[in-house]
Amino acid sequence: MLQDTDDREEIIARVAALDIGKAEVVACVRVPSDTTPGKRMQEVNTYSTMTRSLLSMADHFRCLGVTRVVMEATSDYWKPAFYLLEAYGFETWLVNAKDVKHLPGRPKSDKLDSVWLCKVAERQMIRPSFVPPPEIRRLRDLTRYRIDLVNVRTAEKNRAEKLLEDACIKVSVVVADLFSLSGRDMMRALIGGQRDPKVLAQLARSRMRSKIGLLEEAFVGQFTDHHAYLLGKMLDRVEAAEADIIDIETKIEAQIAPFATTVAQLDEIPGVGPATAYTIIAEIGVDMSRFPTPGHLASWASFTPTIKESAGKKKGKNATGHGDPYLARALGEAAVAAGKTNTFLGERYRRIARRRGAKKAIVAVGRSILVITWHLLRDPDARFHDLGPDFYDNRIGPERRKRNHIRQLETLGYKVTLEPAALPTAT
Repeated sequence: MLQDTDDREEIIARVAALDIGKAEVVACVRVPSDTTPGKRMQEVNTYSTMTRSLLSMADHFRCLGVTRVVMEATSDYWKPAFYLLEAYGFETWLVNAKDVKHLPGRPKSDKLDSVWLCKVAERQMIRPSFVPPPEIRRLRDLTRYRIDLVNVRTAEKNRAEKLLEDACIKVSVVVADLFSLSGRDMMRALIGGQRDPKVLAQLARSRMRSKIGLLEEAFVGQFTDHHAYLLGKMLDRVEAAEADIIDIETKIEAQIAPFATTVAQLDEIPGVGPATAYTIIAEIGVDMSRFPTPGHLASWASFTPTIKESAGKKKGKNATGHGDPYLARALGEAAVAAGKTNTFLGERYRRIARRRGAKKAIVAVGRSILVITWHLLRDPDARFHDLGPDFYDNRIGPERRKRNHIRQLETLGYKVTLEPAALPTAT
């Protein structure tokens, strides 16, 4: 039986498409024919990616009455053209290159790519990617750079530890944090020329002083001036990165100030702290109208298993695919932190980890955090309410235990009939 669908055959009357490279932009424009009704006219021009050339292209689009401009996400080369056309008032669409596949067997060139993209765009056979507004983009630049600096600092710390291992200095075996105040004092002393294990061990502070004997053993090695030179460079880079991180965090707090209420909402979610809330806001924004349902947001973030089915058989391992790595990292860290709490999300993490492993538990709880985030951002007055760690036992546990007991008895050959027990009478 034929049924109506929501699909509509709509043609975008005046549309442009860009094939963007580092030095050149090939632009195809398609508009209605002036002479023949129902026909289309097109032109293809090549522009430089310099700002003046892009401004000339935008003026030409405006003269032709173009309303929508579509371009592929090619590295970072799309950004100058996108931002300029966006400022000019055009409806700018950034599309995923996977969604614009060229027909097999056809020649491929920049000109043909722009024409094909324009034809696909005018028939609305593609959908736009999410590009946040300028204020969120600026916040995103800061939060991403902070994460990159943290990675740089971590890499230098790992290099320093390996260098000490090369010199047979086993301090990392004794102390939990090689870059604590005590650890830094010891490394600075090594760099300054101190080699006496007893003197170095006496630099320990607080609770570390209970390990002075072990520290004296750990500092017996072959630390040379060569190691001192390299360790000094590494320690300087660590401290420079830390200073930059502090400076970036100050800038982030100033940029996030207009979204203080949203940060407070997200901070109520178990496992989500201020830094994680900053990253989530920077990656998905605060306007959830771009994502009609929580499922759309989870799918965009690749926290939903992909479906691959052919001939009635499912293929693959239901992998989630590759999404936003910065958002995935923040959600993963939040999921692990939530797993250590006595909350609903903590219990959910532990239940899944026991049955299917920690990796699947991280993805599942990360998706739950994303769904909660969608609801909180959708309603500025909403607040997080924890269901409690006993939610499964109170709501799901009894029914599941009943089914399991029935199944076990039936396996042993019994026919099970359940009757509710009479309630005890009050005396």
